[in-house]
Formats: sequence, structure tokens, C-alpha cells
Amino acid sequence: LVPKNLSRAYPMHIPTKTLAYIGAGICALAMTAAAWGLTKLWVALIETVGRNPQVKKDVTLFGFIGMGSIEAIALYILVIAILMII
Repeated sequence: LVPKNLSRAYPMHIPTKTLAYIGAGICALAMTAAAWGLTKLWVALIETVGRNPQVKKDVTLFGFIGMGSIEAIALYILVIAILMII
């Protein structure tokens, strides 16, 4: 697909380790998004309980379920990043 004269001028050889570090950086961005989601969940829980303290038990249960799923996603991302670097 690439003309021969262009392929000699611009070699496309990128070391595998470099690509692994780029992938780990992308995983770090995904972990940042998970942390942002966890922060938004805590803010929503605090606002909900602040507005209506009677629903604290119900909101706390669903909040912990949500936090667990967000943390699981973040841990999966961390494992993928570590496996890429090793």
C-alpha cells in the first residue's frame, strides 16, 4: 500500500517496548476516568443524603455496589497495564 520510495524514507519500525508504554499511558488515562467516576458517585451520594436523610440506607447500598464496580474496572485496567509493561 505504501510506495517503495516512501517506505525507505519513513521507516515504520516502532519498538515493541515503546508501544507497551504508550498502551500503559492510555490505561492510566482510563484509570483517571474511573477515579473521576468514583468522585462523581461520592458527590451524588452526599448530595442525595444531604437533601433527604431518610433514604441514607437505600442510597448507601447502591452507592457501595457502584463503587465496587468502578473499582473493579480500575483494577482490571491496572492489571492490563502491568501485563503490557512486563
